[in-house]
Amino acid sequence: MRIPRVPAGVDPTELRGVLDGRWAGVRRRVRELLESERLPPGDGLDTEQHRERVFEQLRWLGGSEVPALGFPTEYGGHGDRGGSVVAMEMLAGNLSLMVKAGVQWGLFGGALTALGTERHHRRHLSSVMDVSLPGCFAMTETGHGSDVQRLATTADFDPETDEFVVHTPDEAARKDYIGNAARHGRLAVVFAQLRTPGADGSPEGHGVHALLVPIRDEAGNPAPGVTLSDCGRKAGLNGVDNGRIVFDHVRVPREALLNRYGDVSPDGTYSSPIDGVNKRFFTMLGTLITGRVSVAGTAGSATKLALEIALRYSDARRQFENPGTGQETPVLDYLAQQRRLLPALATSYALHFAQEELVSTLHDLHTDPGRDPDGRAQRELESRAAGIKAVATWHATRTIQECREACGGAGYLTENQLATLKADTDVFTTFEGDNTVLLQLVAKGLLTNYRGRFEELGTLGMARYVADQFVGTVIERTAARSLVQRLVDAAPNRDEEDVLFDRGWQLRMFEERERHVLDGVARRLRRAGSGEADPFEVFNEAQDHVLRAARAHIDRVVLEAFVAGIDRCTDPEAAGMLERLCDLYALSNIENDRAWFLEHERLSPGRAKSVVQAVNALCARLRPHAVRLVEAFGTPRQWLTAPIATGEQPGLG
Repeated sequence: MRIPRVPAGVDPTELRGVLDGRWAGVRRRVRELLESERLPPGDGLDTEQHRERVFEQLRWLGGSEVPALGFPTEYGGHGDRGGSVVAMEMLAGNLSLMVKAGVQWGLFGGALTALGTERHHRRHLSSVMDVSLPGCFAMTETGHGSDVQRLATTADFDPETDEFVVHTPDEAARKDYIGNAARHGRLAVVFAQLRTPGADGSPEGHGVHALLVPIRDEAGNPAPGVTLSDCGRKAGLNGVDNGRIVFDHVRVPREALLNRYGDVSPDGTYSSPIDGVNKRFFTMLGTLITGRVSVAGTAGSATKLALEIALRYSDARRQFENPGTGQETPVLDYLAQQRRLLPALATSYALHFAQEELVSTLHDLHTDPGRDPDGRAQRELESRAAGIKAVATWHATRTIQECREACGGAGYLTENQLATLKADTDVFTTFEGDNTVLLQLVAKGLLTNYRGRFEELGTLGMARYVADQFVGTVIERTAARSLVQRLVDAAPNRDEEDVLFDRGWQLRMFEERERHVLDGVARRLRRAGSGEADPFEVFNEAQDHVLRAARAHIDRVVLEAFVAGIDRCTDPEAAGMLERLCDLYALSNIENDRAWFLEHERLSPGRAKSVVQAVNALCARLRPHAVRLVEAFGTPRQWLTAPIATGEQPGLG
């Protein structure tokens, strides 16, 4: 088997130029900012000390350009939605600070911006940016996490006082896990069922809306009718003060309603520019997608830091004598260690390009909504963001654990960062959307004719829909469409000797897997419309198939983004290195799913063995460049403190 050329050496700065991409200027400025101020994480601090340190760090960051990036220019911001996401990604060495910043500027400030109108922006945005008004994003309830549409908190309008009455009807409706709620938040964006008096005087519901509700005064005392409690110490992110909020008939003025998508007049008349409770709900939720995109990016950055620690250690750590040289062997020279770390490194490169494409799409749609008159691009963005968030956070969880094990006992020491990274990123798989639920959302969007509908987000709604509709499937390219199509069309026959390293063949394999799995899902769901089949049971029994279809789709999207990223690279040596990393990503993905490819005769047994050999060979060829490849990500240097990665560990080097 002929392995394509791996460049003899590549300058990390050349690769960094490609990786920094569209927002290279923002990345450079954040690196410079982080060189000027130490922002250490809270290792060794108790919970309260950790929270106060992070709050002080947040206020310092509030005096920089970072928070202003994503806010409207009319109120002192820069209007750079993509730049704000990229800036948040670069805080991955202090994840409590990143999450605290995400709550303040991404969730609280983002909801206020997206759902409010000029009166809210004028009054609050400058105070949000400089952190003189710490806030909360109060959506999740104890009994309602992913099922946002059925939140139980109520907001009843009282025409006699021109106020809304916000109330927690039972314990399951308590706002839970709310960042900034336990200590620092003073104002909350509260999501509640909006109700106005009906013709007969009984409450008439208009679906979930958001209101601004004070929860503390400036002295830190709970507001009247508001009960605040602490979620307590967590497995990680203990610099973030997660808390619970209960409202007891709390009154707020009518103007507290964030009224971009729904308003109430003084006489109690409800109005909205969007017809239909469901359509209005999904439109509102779609504007809040930035948080999900940010979580995917930050998970990627944390993974890159973990890989840099593990690869630097593995390159320096020596163990067991090589009989040929008489010297101890660097741990990274062992194939088993390469196998642990290098395919994960290649996947991090692939996800980096997919994330960059996702952020660009988010930014462009935010900057020019007119380019999406029918809302289709927004729905596709929401689906892709859900899938990439799921894949990136699961990759973080697996890879950081692998890095910890690859460093042995040293990886278990707090000073070497991996244990903290593991604890702090663990929740990423469930916040901003549980990953399993998000992949179901992706699969629903792949079924023809469903993508344009707003009705019924839930599983039962999906089952009812497919019960009486023809369900087809669609494969649509997401990046470098013409390039990818040319490569696929020119792909050689799968029996040719060097087909494994043909990019078109790799793309075709990913595409065929997606199409086959998706067709299978559609066929299974059609059964819901035949005979006496219970639509819910049919869908529930196919749930594993649904999740596989979504994962196959996102894997293809990520590979296409990698191919597009290489196409943009103008330096031949850097492009050559990226080509081999792309090979490793594609072939290790196929290797991990060999059972499917064999069962469905996309690989012969002999070719499946060749895939394993090719992955081994690529690991060996990329091993000498491993440290330079992880340096190219440009992780800010203050985040790399592990003695095993900085040469301060005795016995290394």
